[in-house]
This record gives sequence, C-alpha cells and structure tokens, in this order.
Amino acid sequence: MFESLKKKFSRTSEKLEEELIEEAEKEDNLQEESGQRFSFFSFGRKKNKKEDDESSSESTEDAEIEEAEPKVVEEKKSHFWSRSKDESEDDEESEDEAVEDDSEEEVVEEKKSRFWSRSKDESEDEAVEDDSEEEEKSEGKKHFWSRSKDKSEDDEESDEEDSEEESEGKKHFWSRSKDKDDVSVDGEASGGLFSFVREKTISEKHVEDILWELEMELLQGDVAMEVATAVVESVKDDLVGKKIKRSNDITEYTYLALRNAVAEIIDIPGKSMTEMIEEKKAQGEPLVVMFVGINGTGKTTTIGKLANYYLKKGYTPVIAASDTFRAGAIEQVTYHADNVGVKIIKHKKGSDPAAVAFDAVEHAKAQGKELVLIDTAGRMQTNVNLMDEMKKIKRVANPDLVIFVGDALTGNDATEQAAKFNDAIDIDGVILTKADADSKGGASLSIGYVIQRPIMFLGVGQGYDDIKEYDAEWMLDQLFSEDEAAVMEE
Repeated sequence: MFESLKKKFSRTSEKLEEELIEEAEKEDNLQEESGQRFSFFSFGRKKNKKEDDESSSESTEDAEIEEAEPKVVEEKKSHFWSRSKDESEDDEESEDEAVEDDSEEEVVEEKKSRFWSRSKDESEDEAVEDDSEEEEKSEGKKHFWSRSKDKSEDDEESDEEDSEEESEGKKHFWSRSKDKDDVSVDGEASGGLFSFVREKTISEKHVEDILWELEMELLQGDVAMEVATAVVESVKDDLVGKKIKRSNDITEYTYLALRNAVAEIIDIPGKSMTEMIEEKKAQGEPLVVMFVGINGTGKTTTIGKLANYYLKKGYTPVIAASDTFRAGAIEQVTYHADNVGVKIIKHKKGSDPAAVAFDAVEHAKAQGKELVLIDTAGRMQTNVNLMDEMKKIKRVANPDLVIFVGDALTGNDATEQAAKFNDAIDIDGVILTKADADSKGGASLSIGYVIQRPIMFLGVGQGYDDIKEYDAEWMLDQLFSEDEAAVMEE
C-alpha cells in the first residue's frame, strides 16, 4: 500500500543527502569512513526491533533463571556417567592387549603380501609414466600460448577499466551503488558512508528546492494542497538548524521529520465505533449509524462488512434498507444481510426512506439489538433535492454517527466529496474503501485533516472480513517501515 508516497519520502532524504555532500566536497570538508550506510526505511525497522527486544528481554531473563537449576542437576548426572564410561573403556583396552599377541603372526604375513603388491604396482606405474611424458609436453606448449593470449587480453581490459574508473571518479567520488544486492536484510548498504571534518548545519538554502519538489510530488500523488503545505512546513521546521556529523545523520533526521509531519496530519482524535456501542449499550439504547456517499464507492458492501465485523464481536446488528430510489438497491443490501446472517428492515421500492430508518431503530430498541446500520441512496454532493432528503432521514432517525464512505482510489475527489457532505449534513467520520489497492495514498493522508473528522475504518479487500479499524500508528508503519527493496523499485 501507498508505494508512491514511500518513494517520494525516500527520494527527499536522498536529495538532501546529496546536496550536503556535494557542498562539503567543494569545501574540502568531507572524508570517507568505514561502516555501513543506513537506508531511509531501516530506521523504522530499527525502532520496531528495539521495542521487540525490550519486551522480550525480561521474559528471557526469567527463563534463564528457571533453567539454571535443572542444568546444574543435568551436568552432575553427565559427569557421573562419563566417569563410568571411562572406566569401562579402560577394561576394554586391557582385553585388546591380550588379543594383540595372538595376531602378530598375521601381521607378518600381511607385510609380505603388501611388499610383493607394491613391487608390481611400481612396474606398472613406470610404463604409464613413459606413455604420458609426450602428452604433458604437448599440453605444456598449449598452456604456454593460451597464457600469453590471456595475458594480452587482461592487459587490454585493465586499461579500459582504469579509464572508466577515472571518468567515474570525476563525476562523484562519493557516489554509491543503489542495487538491491548491496542492501542487507537490516536495510544497511555497504559503502557510501561519509563524515564531515567540520560539523555542518542544515540551512534553509539546503532544503528550499528539495521541499518544493516534495510538495509538487505530493500534489501529483492526490494529496490535498493544504495537507502538502502542512507536511512541507513541518519538515522544514524540523530540519533547519540540525547539526550533521555523518551522512547517516541526514537520513535519520529526514526520516524523523517526515514521520512526525505525517503523524500530525493523520492522527485526528475521535472515539471508535466499538466504544460508542458500549456507551449506548450501558444506557439501554442501540447505536444508530447512518451511511452517506455517492454511488459506486462501496457503501452497501461496507455495511455488510460492518454487520459481519460486529456480529463476530458478539453484538446484534440490524440493517435499514433506506435506499428506496435506486433500482436493485433493496435487493443488493438484502443479499449482504442474508450472507452475514443479520435482520434487515425494508419497505417496497419508492417508499419513504426516513420511515424505513425509523422502523429499524424501533425494531432494535424492541429486540434489544445494539447496532442499527442505515443504508441511504448514493447521491452527488451537488444534487440539492437528494441532499435535502438525506437531511430528513437524519432528522427522523436521529443517528449517533453519520459516516461518509469514500473510494480511496479517487484521491482528491474523495476529499472534496467528504467536504461537501460535511458542509451539508455534518458528518462524524469517514470509511475509505479499496485502500489496499491505493498506491498513491493521497486520500488516506488528506481526507481526515481537511474535514477534521477521523477515519474510522479502511476497506482492504473483497471479502466480508476485509475491513480494518483505522489506527494512526498502523498507518505510519505502512508509510515508513516497509522494506526498501520492495518500495524503491521504479
């Protein structure tokens, strides 16, 4: 997921590193040192690895203490048995000495037979040597000429390599290989590690062009203008003034600056739907959720996924088929309800959608069900009549949550749609569908920040189980902890 954003973030780090190293080279302020160069994404892996090591260290110490006493007992047992084994081996050796006296005559006979066989073999070897001398002479001639030929070819190749090395050295002596073979499992690369003789400070002139390019690339990746500007300004504030000693420091500081900027963008506070269900359940009321959005975003399928999700958590949902305008809409939502095994409240096509929603809420209260999921007709945010009808459903059903369902693949369009629905009906949260197929990531990064409403769920596949509660830390891991070899392929 979000491969495009990953590449943009990594390229920003590389460009800043090259900018500072080029300047240091001109100032004669650069020296190569031994060590390994860390890739952009290796810092995310190192952080996760450190947390895992800390969590497992305590359990490891306890296990070692528990194992210590049994090991001492086992060692004592092994010493006892080893002594017994040594004594039995000594007894066997004394018996072997008695057998040796009886076998001396057999040894003499074996020596005689070996003497005659050796004499026979020597005579045969002499005959073979005479035949092979001429072959060795002819082969020696061949080897001599082939060595001469190989030597001349090697000299020509070495001259060509020397000229190539000189031209490469003139380009950039600090240039390094970015082949996947040079990157280790831990995200480290051999070569290309430099330090500055005099400590360098990142200034605005170092990052100005680089961050302008980052902003343009974010906009091309369907990130909203205000979000791209916020990311760039945050990165600039974090980087300018940083003291740099090694090239690895540049990569680390850029990684942390980008991660912090994105963390501020995507972490919109809000309660989870599960928490709200529990609060309403304590009051003896169902949680009423109304879904809005345009046709084709996966709204009805998302309702089926959520019904299945909370059914497996032990709650009893009911679905209201309030999309009475679109042909086949009632049959579609009924199909999903039957598949997951939940009750559906529906009226005939063309009936009042607000009445369907009201009946579903009353049914949930009467039957003690904890969750009401109201499907509504998909409509464009510019259709005034349909937007007014949706406001009527909201007045009648009085939902606790109004959720906008958007398609992550539409990028900025999803963000604009959410903003229009928010202006018209005041939405409380967002569900993004098809997030697993979104390589750009613009909608996931922008939509919550633009309307200041949390993303609540992500659709990540075709099946009913393919829905995930949104978590900002998980999102950061998707953007910053992926294997470099997988995300840096062009």
